[in-house]
Amino acid sequence: MSAFLTDLEVELVSDATNSGRGTWRLTAPLVYQSDVAAQTFTVPAGFETDFASVPRAPVAFLLTADSAHAASALHDFLYTPPHPVEREVADAVLKEASEVSGVPAWRAWLMWAGVRVGGASHWGDS
Repeated sequence: MSAFLTDLEVELVSDATNSGRGTWRLTAPLVYQSDVAAQTFTVPAGFETDFASVPRAPVAFLLTADSAHAASALHDFLYTPPHPVEREVADAVLKEASEVSGVPAWRAWLMWAGVRVGGASHWGDS
């Protein structure tokens, strides 16, 4: 069964970066078991994230921002080379992990759709 096996523990690195979203550093490993990917992922302590990179357009921000921080940190890790899974799987894990953490299914779907449409430019080279 998909689940976060540890809690998200972070500290603020800078609140003036990433268009005001800030940069956060994990202070402890974040462990997630995924049924979609059929594996367990460990985001290491020290990994830096901006959580969900949601456009600041009012409607998009209102509908999807400031939710699913653990799922977003995991997704940022999966998008960082060397990629442990293919991009399609990483995006599916975001949706799964968002729902596991209590995000409503409609919001998790919107977040998934957003990364499917706009995430390719952030995938990075292996």
